Amino acid sequence: MAIDTTGNKKLGFGLMRLPKVGPIINVEKTKEMVDLFMEAGFTYFDTAFVYPGSETAIRKALVERYPRESYTLATKLNTLVAPTEKLAKREFETSLERTGAGYFDYYLLHTLSKKNADKYENFNLWDFVNEKKEQGLIKHVGFSFHDTPDLLEELLTAHPEVDFVQLQINYADWENPKVCSRENYEVARKHNIPIVVMEPVKGGTLANPPKKVKELFDEANPGASYASWAIRYVASLDGILSVLSGMSTVEQMKDNLSFMKDFKPLTEDEQRIIKVARQIIENDDTIPCTACCYCVEGCPQQINIPEIFAAMNANDAEAYKKVTAEGGKASDCIGCGQCENACPQQLPIIENLKKAAAKFE
Repeated sequence: MAIDTTGNKKLGFGLMRLPKVGPIINVEKTKEMVDLFMEAGFTYFDTAFVYPGSETAIRKALVERYPRESYTLATKLNTLVAPTEKLAKREFETSLERTGAGYFDYYLLHTLSKKNADKYENFNLWDFVNEKKEQGLIKHVGFSFHDTPDLLEELLTAHPEVDFVQLQINYADWENPKVCSRENYEVARKHNIPIVVMEPVKGGTLANPPKKVKELFDEANPGASYASWAIRYVASLDGILSVLSGMSTVEQMKDNLSFMKDFKPLTEDEQRIIKVARQIIENDDTIPCTACCYCVEGCPQQINIPEIFAAMNANDAEAYKKVTAEGGKASDCIGCGQCENACPQQLPIIENLKKAAAKFE
């Protein structure tokens, strides 16, 4: 069944960064956010096997409280945490158990790139998810992607059965030679594949952009949130199924609903302003870490890389001191490369940790 991308309900609830009390997801606060989202007429929820606690939290906040046909749920299978084919395939059953959803409306092979695409093939996971689709346990099969357009072209050509693709698209990365937002978008459009957008606010960095960008947006539309510029930018593109926003607070939810409930695409003047903002950001020297934390789990030195990079970007020695008091220092890095292999942004993490050590130690 083809996916309809028409209509204006483009906002998706990304469940990677749910509100927490300490390390535990705050289910009651998540319920409040789910209720606001559903009441506004939005239905797309996105989680993943590797988002700690997320699948269980959405069972409690959504699945156990709403009719199954009233929402759509997406989750993902990730080979990074699966050393064998058997363990990779077991993720599907575990996700069904955690969510209690009965089936998944959207199921994705997670974070495909040149580093891991062969693993998905060798583990026969394409055949596996298509079998689950035939069984009615998956409605739509897709994959999330972090790499160059030549690989995306190869994957979509090899797998014409794909129903949708999830891409990192935002105005800052539109011409980024590593992220390739525009080029990947154009490949998907050429194949007429519906697109789910991830990182529209680039891990929250575009909700708090450089000072000059803030001044630019404030002059153009006083009172509009900086996140609204980023989300409306990608929602204005053709072929978009959903724009995922990883909301962590009720306030963020209310803000996103305020401009997405009755969505209006960017005007020509607003598009010109976005281009200026992109140029400002391209000349900015902050580390473009989205705090996905994929680099952290396998670090043998227990270095909290995203928090160290946040301290670097803020030039905050106290923040660095605090984060390294609870884990490894930047200078503890042994250069094993695990973090760089896991990083969807393909950041030179080892080199940036050396810079952090030189700056703060």
